Amino acid sequence: MTMTKDDLKPGDLVQLKSGGPVMTYEGEAYMTGDALCCWFDGGKRMREGFTFAALKRAE
Repeated sequence: MTMTKDDLKPGDLVQLKSGGPVMTYEGEAYMTGDALCCWFDGGKRMREGFTFAALKRAE
């Protein structure tokens, strides 16, 4: 099942389908329409946009 912006609300926990850290969904990126996500890497805050199709809900 492909995830869309309607499947998520800010604060939901997500993960890339290919694995990686659990991230917090922040909302839709204005310019690209991607899912804007943040996570911490050794205490450093990271933030990146991902296509909705690449995400799944974190378990």
